[in-house]
Amino acid sequence: MLRTLTVAASLLAIAVPTALAAAPADNGKPASPGNSAAAPGQSAEKNAAKKCKAERGTTPQSIDAFKTKYGTNKNKANAFGKCVSAKSKDNKDEKADDKNANSDNAAKACKAERGTTAQSIEAFKAKYGTNHNKANAFGKCVSAKSKDKTKDDD
Repeated sequence: MLRTLTVAASLLAIAVPTALAAAPADNGKPASPGNSAAAPGQSAEKNAAKKCKAERGTTPQSIDAFKTKYGTNKNKANAFGKCVSAKSKDNKDEKADDKNANSDNAAKACKAERGTTAQSIEAFKAKYGTNHNKANAFGKCVSAKSKDKTKDDD
């Protein structure tokens, strides 16, 4: 009896996840990792895939041109993956450039605000510094101004 229950439980443990994976989701498509809600880091890749799909087109001529442009193996069958990789890398590079531009502008603004006289530097340290000798004032200023710039851009 115990052996029969163990076998039945094992089969059930295998059958239930398989059945759930095959069950249609709300949109009528089978549930799968690629069909679920997007994880936070996937939005750029999804956008890249959409861009590549649009660029690939539907006519045989446009598909051949797409494969020629992006494909790197013998039959150019890897073209779509290469396109998505290139476009998601471009998206990440653009975001990094935007972030660096915000930091550069913030640093310039803080440098100007800090001034060059001993009195203006001490006032700057008093305003932004948070540690025992206020030596972190410049970094705190840049951080605050970068956050403000990011909020303004949204």
